Amino acid sequence: MFTGIVEELGTVVSIDGGRIRIGASTVLEDVELGASIAVNGCCLTVVEWDDGDPAAGRPGWWECEATEETFSRTNLDSIQPGDRVNLERPVRLSDRLGGHLVQGHVDGVGEIVVPIPDLQVRCDPGLLRYVVEKGSITVDGVSLTVVDVLSDGFTVAVIPHTGAITTLGVKGPGARVNLEVDVTAKYVERLLSWKVESPQPVAASS
Repeated sequence: MFTGIVEELGTVVSIDGGRIRIGASTVLEDVELGASIAVNGCCLTVVEWDDGDPAAGRPGWWECEATEETFSRTNLDSIQPGDRVNLERPVRLSDRLGGHLVQGHVDGVGEIVVPIPDLQVRCDPGLLRYVVEKGSITVDGVSLTVVDVLSDGFTVAVIPHTGAITTLGVKGPGARVNLEVDVTAKYVERLLSWKVESPQPVAASS
């Protein structure tokens, strides 16, 4: 579980099939084999890492393995060596929840129409039923508050600090971004649909 508060900008070092190496430092502080790290809001598993040696000018890195399912459902299919990516470690029970509860399970890929600070994103209309004014949404792993819901997407206001420490500050119109809607809304929809579809019990006659 994540919060959508990006900890650092990593750099894609190499891509070999489904294996991705990402240069980083902060997220390596307590890393262990099998740990989860969100990359642009997509939860991936650490399979190898090297802390590096900053004093010797040797940067640290970690590697993950992405499946075809991951590539087909996220914007990770278009990343290249040298690209910057948003990184976040899972939240601990003792941490402050600065953003909102984020699973790291991408629901769809949107397209930036207008860049920050008044970010406008076009997305699949099917996702818009989970998007509400002043509600939370995750864009490339960044927890943001919805300003307005449009017929084909939504807008969010991005403060300068967020733009400076995330990839949203360098992405322009046409850029693809990973989207994760509020999981609570999906559960509510599922429960309500089950209630409607379930047959009502027949009252016993006397």
